[in-house]
Amino acid sequence: MKIISFNANGLRSAASKGFFDWLPAQDADLVCIQEIKAQEHQLRVPQMLPPGYTAYFRDATTKKGYSGVGIYTRREPDEVRTALGWDAFDEEGRYLEARFGNLSVVSLYFPSGSSGDERQQFKFRCIEWFTPILQEWLTSGRDYVVCGDWNIVHTRKDIRNWTSNQKNSGCLPEERAWLDQLFVQQGWVDSYRHLHPEGEDYTWWSQRGGARAKNVGWRIDYQVVSPGLRDRLRSCSIHPEPRFSDHAPYAVVYA
Repeated sequence: MKIISFNANGLRSAASKGFFDWLPAQDADLVCIQEIKAQEHQLRVPQMLPPGYTAYFRDATTKKGYSGVGIYTRREPDEVRTALGWDAFDEEGRYLEARFGNLSVVSLYFPSGSSGDERQQFKFRCIEWFTPILQEWLTSGRDYVVCGDWNIVHTRKDIRNWTSNQKNSGCLPEERAWLDQLFVQQGWVDSYRHLHPEGEDYTWWSQRGGARAKNVGWRIDYQVVSPGLRDRLRSCSIHPEPRFSDHAPYAVVYA
């Protein structure tokens, strides 16, 4: 099984840059998209519906052309869920879950706090609210793959400029401590870090200052898996080229 997670920063924009031309050769079973930046009816057009896949979307109702997540799947899900029960989060189009037997695949777009203190405080509230949900998923007996842009780096190896970003959203000590809690205390598994303990690869680059050309990046896109899937992790790859977005697609192969 191969799953790709990708923050498109506008799925129509990524499509215009060749994303759906690139996708067939990847032979992915599921593709989780974040930041579709469109309403569902705008995406239910032939150029956005690759052959062999069924598409599901959860767009934002709070602001058109904002946020939103999607899942493309070769296999029809048993169930699709689009809400977790808190309107402030759900209506921004940040969660979509496809269920296949005992396996849940989630496309998650966690909030960024980089636009100012109000959004950073919302991000902290989301962290507090989402933590027990993740714990509940772990104790449910289901296997989970939580794909997406979490908008947080975890360690020094996940960001080029560690020291200078300690006061910036996405690298704040409180945010990184939350990932410590998830990975160390709760037992969730960072698929990339499990497969590449010393890796220093990135999935996002600022569009300012030639960051991508200099590889001054952040690893904020994850496939976080429940402990029962740890031994099924086989390989992973980040695809910075071709450029479809300020993020790179992140692919994981499972046994």
